[in-house]
Order: sequence, then structure tokens, then C-alpha cells
Amino acid sequence: MRRASALLLLATLGTSGAAAQAPTPTKPLGANLEQFDYPYPVHWYEVQSQGAPVRMAYLDVPPSGKANGRTVVLLHGKNFCAATWQDTIAALVTAGYRVIAPDQIGFCKSSKPEGYQYSFQALGALTRGLLDQAGVGKITLVGHSTGGILGARFALQYPDRVEQLVLINPLGLNDTLAQGVPYTELGALRQEEAKTDAASIKAYQLRNYYHGAWRPEYDRWVAMLAGQYASPDGAIVRDAQARLSDMIETQPVAAELARLAPPVSLIIGQRDRTAFRANSAPTAMRERVQTVPQAAEDAAKRIPGAHLVRIAGSGHAPQVEDPAGFNATLLAELRSPPTR
Repeated sequence: MRRASALLLLATLGTSGAAAQAPTPTKPLGANLEQFDYPYPVHWYEVQSQGAPVRMAYLDVPPSGKANGRTVVLLHGKNFCAATWQDTIAALVTAGYRVIAPDQIGFCKSSKPEGYQYSFQALGALTRGLLDQAGVGKITLVGHSTGGILGARFALQYPDRVEQLVLINPLGLNDTLAQGVPYTELGALRQEEAKTDAASIKAYQLRNYYHGAWRPEYDRWVAMLAGQYASPDGAIVRDAQARLSDMIETQPVAAELARLAPPVSLIIGQRDRTAFRANSAPTAMRERVQTVPQAAEDAAKRIPGAHLVRIAGSGHAPQVEDPAGFNATLLAELRSPPTR
């Protein structure tokens, strides 16, 4: 009888018994990812910002193929880091580009100053200073997700520095507050961040980024993010992430797209379900809040000369989901930029 009960339990859990195993504990990696290795050497840009010393980590990878004289700057999204660009960096340097990939202030290996007033203008100014230190003049700017807002803001701030702008599933092309998402104040955002862990990160990405299809290679990036939260100084990360969410919800670039000066490409995974904080809107209003692909369709009509590239099978992070296909698409855009 006991044996039958045990067999029934195994059948319920699966023959491997995996469901009965406790979840793998998250390895603490430090608030600044001190225990997480990047695929290339990390450089540092150190400066005073808002009266506090800050450090920006960045990758600066020279071309491995015949140099073409161009520098590509890669800007990560909110749930990503410079390291997440590893496959893109490898493809670009092989094609002759120098690549710089920063971790923005508040993210990943970079500083998270207490009480910092995050704005895309501030991040843009810090990025310009980093590029000046690295001896870089004109750049090709590639921004993903939140990095897409920053890329557009940088191009608006410093139009003479950007020769081409590529936005990959960017946020900020629509004003979500105007579309019905209620403003969430900082205290409430902190309360939400207090609940963030590996399971919630994976569930959010599975639903919004990867259209329900998880692959083992994505686990590394969940462990990277969750390892910051799980650290003894994880409260620093939670506060920074709450402040950054406030920045994203209140500082879209939707109203300024017509002023973008460089040639602009929009590379959009069509299965992306991201609509920033739309789940906090009343149920009846959620359909008014555009997903990233929907916002990109409208934005392409307002950005002079924009080239919209639709990737049918990918979600929010095509560079992670299909590196080879994405890299071929990106390199084609870089070799034949849109004309104004």
C-alpha cells in the first residue's frame, strides 16, 4: 500500500521527482555584481555626479576583424546588463567594429548612489563623459528596451555625436501614463521591489519577453539579476530599481521623436508583450496601453525616415532569443543605414 502511494506520488510529480526538490537557492552576487564575471575585461569611468563619486563599468572591445573605423555603443535595458550583449559584441568586433557597452548608473556593476535623482538626461551626460574618456567621437548608438529610451534621449541631447541610431524593442515610444497607466509613487515601487526574486524575474520574462517558451540559456541572466537582490546589500539594488522604474514611467520620449536627427532603425521582435506597468492599470483600460510592437508601428510614422524591421518569431530580447538571426539583422542595418 505504501509502495502504491509512493508510485502515485512519483507519477504526480514526474518520474524524475524533480518537482519534489527544493528550488535552487539564489547565489548572492553583490549589489554591484562583484561575484559575476563578464565576458570581456571591465573598464571604469569615475566621476562626481550630483555631489557623489560614482563609477560606471563598461566593456571596450576592439575589432578582431579588419577595423572599419566605426564604434558601436550598446545600451542595455532595465533587466539586462552589458554582459547580456556578449553574442552581439562578438559579432560586431568580428565585423570590424569597436564596441563599448556600459553599465548605466543604478545597474549591474556600476554605482547605485543613495538618493540619486535618476533621469535619462543624467545618464546621457554620464555616457558622454565615458565616451570622452575612451577617446570616442561619433558613434553608432544601439539601445535595447530602457536603453532605447536612453539612446533616443542621447541622440536628442548630443545630435552631433550620433551618426546612426538603432532601437531594439525600445520602451518610451508611447506615453503609458497618458494611455491609462496610473502613476505609482516611489514608496509603492519600493514595496514591489521588496517582492522581487528569481521566481518573479523568470515569470515576468517568460510571459512578456519569451512568449511562454523558456530555454536553459536564459537562466544565467535570471541568476545575474536575482543574485544582486539576494545579496546582503540587496536593499541598495531594490531602491535603485524603484527609482529607475519611476524614471521610465515619467520620462518617455514619445513627444520628441520627430526631432531625432540621425538615421533611425527600429528592430522589433513582434512577439513582445511588454507594456510598461500596464498590469497596474484598471482592467478595462489595459488594452489602451500599447505594447512595444504597437508603439513602434506608430513611432515609425513620426520619426523622419525611420526604417522599421519586424522580427516575426522573437519577443522583447531578440539578441538573447536568437543571437545569430539578430546579429545578421543588426549588421545589415549598420551596413545600409536608412537615409533621411
